[in-house]
Amino acid sequence: MAAGSTVENKSVTLRRYITEEQPVESDMELKNGKITLSLTEGTKDVLVENLYLSPDPYMRNRMREIFDSYIPPFSLGKPIIGFGVSKVLLSNHPDFQVNDIVAGITSWEKYSIIQGGLGLRNVSHIEVPLSYHIGILGLPGLTAYAGFFDVCTPKEGEQVFVSAASGAVGQLVGQLAKLTGCRVVGSAGSDEKVELLKNKLGFDDAFNYKKETDLRATLKRYFPDGIDIYFENGTEEFTKYMVSHYKEKRIIYIEDVMDGLENAPHAFVRLLQGKNIGKQVIRL
Repeated sequence: MAAGSTVENKSVTLRRYITEEQPVESDMELKNGKITLSLTEGTKDVLVENLYLSPDPYMRNRMREIFDSYIPPFSLGKPIIGFGVSKVLLSNHPDFQVNDIVAGITSWEKYSIIQGGLGLRNVSHIEVPLSYHIGILGLPGLTAYAGFFDVCTPKEGEQVFVSAASGAVGQLVGQLAKLTGCRVVGSAGSDEKVELLKNKLGFDDAFNYKKETDLRATLKRYFPDGIDIYFENGTEEFTKYMVSHYKEKRIIYIEDVMDGLENAPHAFVRLLQGKNIGKQVIRL
């Protein structure tokens, strides 16, 4: 596509603010629009083609008209904003060149203009799947790494319990704990997820919390001597650590990929319903 041409630009917007606990698909709307592939001179703007989008639980609060946060709510009728992986088509920014792959804050649409290149970073490790930069090498990975090593400060032999263990963060925390020499038990919301934790991700044990009537008794059964670390759900050092262990196949990362921008509302709602297995990703 030539610079200056006008092309179709589908987007997913917020149709109305939610009043219930969870959004439904009809709270969002797929729109067909157009965009001119050009940038304003004198700016540091970057035009990108979005490749992967990340639906995340925190976005639910931004769908409310009023909520307690420093982040404002989404604007009605405007594309939803979140993390993504994109390809640079045009750039006025010295740090980003045409055809660069970047990760950061973008909009739920095919093409986005990132004002001033704000929130973008170049993807340096292209030997891993690009979608991993909104997963294991993105916010979920950083949360797992910093939360486990910097906050929990684990020691070999400690007993670790991870709730929501099959999700984007929990699956990584469990594997980091195993690499540290800890014993790890995870909880999940289905038998399928329990089997994934034990047979695929290397947890020592796992249970379906929906089948347990007394959580205190359940934890006593799995941890008769007590729990040392309970994990409830970047830096360069973090990225190098994750990439090296992924390449050595010492860390497995599970994704639940849904294709097409038109399926973004469904992907987001099923994430909040706990129907995803692994990191929910939207592939454009």
